[in-house]
Amino acid sequence: MRQSYQDIVSKNSPKENVFINAIIAFISGGVMGVIGQFLIDGYTVWFDISTKEATVCMLVTLIFLSCLFTSLGFFDKLVNFCKCGLIIPITGFAHAMMSAALEFRKEGLVTGIGMNMFKLSGAVIIFGVVSSFVFSVIRMVVGLI
Repeated sequence: MRQSYQDIVSKNSPKENVFINAIIAFISGGVMGVIGQFLIDGYTVWFDISTKEATVCMLVTLIFLSCLFTSLGFFDKLVNFCKCGLIIPITGFAHAMMSAALEFRKEGLVTGIGMNMFKLSGAVIIFGVVSSFVFSVIRMVVGLI
């Protein structure tokens, strides 16, 4: 009985074209890179600041736009089309935090937003910190040899 149900589900599930999804993610990720570089160049010229400072402004702009588009409901539609081209960069991290904040906002500022904002992105932060520690220890040990 259970096996026949699994067979029916797998037969009727939509099949994704991995190659097409990879091409779309590659192109949309490239477009994100072009937008980021345009913002860096624009901030450098418009505000007469260094490239390092313009990079920070670009990141803040992309984070703001992804949070705004998440709040307005556009970002999910973009992600459905662009796949990992939008989720992998910093925009995906901002989207994860903003989605959790919007989902739990009715429970209050502290117990809703504060406690639940890092549900998905907290794992990213933890594993990022732990892996950077491990790799820095490896680099230090290799440097001593």
